[in-house]
Amino acid sequence: MAISFYNTLTRRKEPFVPRVAGKAGIYVCGMTVYDHCHIGHARVMVSFDVIVRHLRASGLDVTFVRNFTDIDDKILRRAQELDISWQTLAQLHIDGFHEDMAALGVARADVEPKATEHIAEMHVIIQRLEARGLAYAAGGDVYFAVDRFPDYGKLSGKPLDELQSGARVEVDERKRNPLDFVLWKGAKPGEPQWESPWGPGRPGWHIECSAMSGRYLGESFDLHGGGMDLIFPHHENEIAQSEGACGHGWVNGWLHNGFVNVVAESGERVKMSKSLGNFRTIRDLLAVFPGEALRMFILNSHYRSPLDFSGELLETARAGMDRIYGALRAAQERLGALPGAVPLTAAEGVDQPEFARRFFEAMDDDFNTPQALAVVFELAREVNRGAAQPSEAADARALLEKLTVLLRRLGANLGLGGGDPVAWFQAGASDNESEEIASWIARRNAARKAREFAEADRIRRLLAEKGILLEDGKDGTTWRRG
Repeated sequence: MAISFYNTLTRRKEPFVPRVAGKAGIYVCGMTVYDHCHIGHARVMVSFDVIVRHLRASGLDVTFVRNFTDIDDKILRRAQELDISWQTLAQLHIDGFHEDMAALGVARADVEPKATEHIAEMHVIIQRLEARGLAYAAGGDVYFAVDRFPDYGKLSGKPLDELQSGARVEVDERKRNPLDFVLWKGAKPGEPQWESPWGPGRPGWHIECSAMSGRYLGESFDLHGGGMDLIFPHHENEIAQSEGACGHGWVNGWLHNGFVNVVAESGERVKMSKSLGNFRTIRDLLAVFPGEALRMFILNSHYRSPLDFSGELLETARAGMDRIYGALRAAQERLGALPGAVPLTAAEGVDQPEFARRFFEAMDDDFNTPQALAVVFELAREVNRGAAQPSEAADARALLEKLTVLLRRLGANLGLGGGDPVAWFQAGASDNESEEIASWIARRNAARKAREFAEADRIRRLLAEKGILLEDGKDGTTWRRG
């Protein structure tokens, strides 16, 4: 089955046909690095991390570009508030982004360009737009002339007159049209600036993505992605300036992930946003939930659907990871060392092909992670059944090995289940707590050896009251949180 995806531009699901056979270029709008990442950012990054993983698992040579906006009004304001340089602030949050993404299992992109490193490319695009009559200078700034680009509005699906009447844009008498957007901002006192053909200044927000995608993917490429909130005006403006400059089609397909909604105790759903103050940073959540649980929470919903955020749903996601690691732990107790987490490719012949077939069918259908996870959970149940079988026959052991390898590999395609299962269930314990639990287990083992079973049972109950569950296996006693 060929990969199909919902193209925001055409408003329909269509086959993914790379411009160059066997290759795929994808650009995703990254962070404006003035603050810590929140769960909405995590939703974007995890969703496209899995999309890139699946494109590669399907045999495509992928070039993945994800940028950093490291010069922006918000960055300048925050740096001034903190009394540090804007460069220091930007690098601080780039480093923080990488830490957060590593905790979520999000791989680094092949190229992670910064806006300030591509000023020259921006100048070239703006000059081309001027030469084509699509840009004009005014008062030290340079603007894109929206009404000179006939296709403006094709991504958002809104005609120009509707956008003009309903647009929430800053009033600027230098603009010929209220929808015209800035490509180059003239220098202001005390702000960073770069020399340009229009005088010193700095780039507008939209132009940077056209410059960076063009630098690394060419004037036309396969896929562009980001959050649904970027469709208008950011992605609409990217199309106008990119196609206006090159004179032909720019991106073949557009993918946008849905919003994150906060679920209140009343059941009301409200869009998560910084302006409402109802967002949660990734690092705050990581203090309570493991990174894989957050990743599972995101993948439990289709990337285009709204993602409801609540503590209860996060606990459900953690329980889902418990199911996967519980199966892996059972297999480990039966088999010994587990296989590594190597992603499975669509071209490989594998044992138990029915699971792999249904997994790839789900992912081929617009990257349907909930259906793919359903296959993984079904496979985990089979691993548990195999591990619970009393038979030591070679064929039973071989089947369990095959199922376990496949569980690891399908999980790896989603970025889940690659760790040590025993460590998963013990995660979150401090060194002192771990030492205390180990001491109780040693005392219980001594009581059992001395056939003091009442004392052994008392210790088990005592730990259970603290939420610590003991499990006895052939390799000894392990514990997990209940």
